[in-house]
Amino acid sequence: MNNLYLSNSLTKKKEIFKPINPEKISLYACGPTVYDKPHVGNARALVVFDILYRVLKEIYGKNKVTYVRNITDIDDKIIETSKKKGVPISQLTNEITKEFHLNCQSLYCTQPTFEPKATDHVEEMISMIKNLIKLNAAYEKKDHVYFAVSSFKNYGKLSNKKIDELKIGARVEVSELKKDPLDFVLWKPSKKDEPGWDSPWGRGRPGWHLECSVMSEKYLGSQFDIHGGGLDLIFPHHENEIAQSCVNNKTEKLANYWVHNGFVTFDKEKMSKSLGNISTITEAEKKYSGQVLRLALLSSHYKQPLDWSDELLKTQSKVLDKWYSIYSKDYSEKLPECFNHLLDDLNTPLYISKLHDLFNQAQDGNKEKIKEFNRACRLVGLFHETNIERDKFKKSKIKISEKEILSKIKDREDAKKTGNYDLADKIRKELNEEGIDIKDIKDKTTWNYK
Repeated sequence: MNNLYLSNSLTKKKEIFKPINPEKISLYACGPTVYDKPHVGNARALVVFDILYRVLKEIYGKNKVTYVRNITDIDDKIIETSKKKGVPISQLTNEITKEFHLNCQSLYCTQPTFEPKATDHVEEMISMIKNLIKLNAAYEKKDHVYFAVSSFKNYGKLSNKKIDELKIGARVEVSELKKDPLDFVLWKPSKKDEPGWDSPWGRGRPGWHLECSVMSEKYLGSQFDIHGGGLDLIFPHHENEIAQSCVNNKTEKLANYWVHNGFVTFDKEKMSKSLGNISTITEAEKKYSGQVLRLALLSSHYKQPLDWSDELLKTQSKVLDKWYSIYSKDYSEKLPECFNHLLDDLNTPLYISKLHDLFNQAQDGNKEKIKEFNRACRLVGLFHETNIERDKFKKSKIKISEKEILSKIKDREDAKKTGNYDLADKIRKELNEEGIDIKDIKDKTTWNYK
């Protein structure tokens, strides 16, 4: 097997992946802040890092890869949304987390090894803050605790920005309590009607950046292999994670490889809740199955922007309909040759082009090619062990029963046997209009939902 190459945001290069310990591969990806339903932009990160997880397991073994994806269940946005909707925070976060998990299932994303929640790790966060204060890397002011960016010499390396440029950046929180504009909050006081925890600095709650530092260290150690997330997290979130973790643990690095996926856009504009140009995963699934959404998300290289449109989804839906015509529970255990394209920085567009080639090669009924094609589809999360989800979606649009379909196919076969090809063509057309696609392979007629 060839080497795995990944684009490393830290070095700005595509590099050979060299794990710290080949027996214990470590991957951390930033998960959702559960204040609103996940949108398609969030889905892209889910699918991208699911692909990376699958690839790592194929290379190193299923039991040798630890994948951690957190859930942020305490945050200013959560508190604001809770107040706006007039529901308890626990109810809001539980409902959105449930929705998120349902979306993960429909997108056929593998469950991570660990899925820690921020609220379960507040004590560890308090301990880290105490240590940063002890190291003179953090300071308290009016019940707030801030990290002193000046304590970390490599600040700005990930985002490739100079300190002076960052100080005037739009994403820097302004506060009179800071010694330096770039310093960021580790702990903030909570109001009486807000969730809070007792601490040496008063009742309050942790800063957003602190959460991932604490949870990644708990499950993966002070330095690990890969940290992933969306492009918009590079600054300030990931930059701040690196600073506080490295100072706290006296290390040069937090993760050796930083992998970031590009944005999903609508009409070339970033999809985001703040702009209001979003499509939630649940909304998209009302029209298309999770398998269609997954294939659409894989159609562009993860580093590049992906423009979301109904046309894109229609195209991927037709592709899947075609591919499912040779769906089989019997598939090859051997890795397909096209797996090498995933080793080249998860090149899913090229991999998918090879799936088209494999499908064409399997059209003559070659059993080995069909088995190879089915293995290749499963490798990237397409083709379930049963295609219940897809059929459920398709059947909801079909009025004709399966019994009627089989009866019409038999009538068509009888018509062909007697040479009545006009009638055979008419039956095919009738089935087609009902949303049923039929295909003749040698002496056998197969059917599928369009």
